Amino acid sequence: MDLRIFTEPQQGATYDTLLTVAKATEELGFDAFFRSDHYLKMGGADGLPGPTDAWITLAGLARETSRIRLGTLMTAATFRLPGVLAIEVAQVDQMSGGRVELGIGAGWYAEEHAAYGIPFPKAKFARLEEQLAVITGLWSTPVGETFDFDGKHYTLKDSPALPKPAQAKVPVLIGGHGAERTPQLAARYADEFNLPFGSLEDTARQFTRVRKAAEEHGRGKDDIVYSNALVVCVGKDDAEVARRAAVIGREVDELKANGLAGSPSEVVDKIHRYAELGASRFYLQILDLSDLDHLELIASGVQPQLD
Repeated sequence: MDLRIFTEPQQGATYDTLLTVAKATEELGFDAFFRSDHYLKMGGADGLPGPTDAWITLAGLARETSRIRLGTLMTAATFRLPGVLAIEVAQVDQMSGGRVELGIGAGWYAEEHAAYGIPFPKAKFARLEEQLAVITGLWSTPVGETFDFDGKHYTLKDSPALPKPAQAKVPVLIGGHGAERTPQLAARYADEFNLPFGSLEDTARQFTRVRKAAEEHGRGKDDIVYSNALVVCVGKDDAEVARRAAVIGREVDELKANGLAGSPSEVVDKIHRYAELGASRFYLQILDLSDLDHLELIASGVQPQLD
């Protein structure tokens, strides 16, 4: 069972902080380091010193790490033109030696678009569909051939479809709670389906929808990896759990209800309940990036009980 570290740098983090966490992620044996792709803080955080760009960050980490997978939960389709994003991801994949994964979504946070002058169109989901067609089409076009696309939102003519990623296929992650269009899109394009911050009931319902859609598209039951992203707050005892919860401005009971919180054994038990629904990969949302002891406790107290 894969445990991946998932960070939210828009809440306040420098590149050096992210590098420290990524190196700890690798050294402690976690499977991957992922980050959000946002340009504006949320809630009461100060967001200082300001946002870092997801793909610039991952390019740097690609050269500073050697084993862990690297990716986004989720890159917003509103942020970049699909041809540009295909080039960026392919280049970072080359820089990492083939360790990149692309999580991509429609985009939702209107305020960050307004703050940095990024257009926020109404037809976001339709643009996401076309972006997926363009990006995967560019990557899969044989070298020496060209790629064309004539969509409502994007048009490409005689593209050389270069560069290619290091991997034969960069894994594409699609996620969300949408009842109809999201499962259909995942069935067509996803190598992994991720449910963010969902309950056990939410997970059972959405995984069932995606499996059904995938079967309708002729995909096998093992063609898609199913995963959850959940906030994590682990402590050796109740006092340590409470201290870590207070640092991130959350209540222990709420964290236990909506995430993975408590002692290592409590967290393992909750993970197993998600695993019974089909999840084989977990993105552990780490909100206090200065607390490397938290990562060490998860690595030593949680991961061995899942092996």
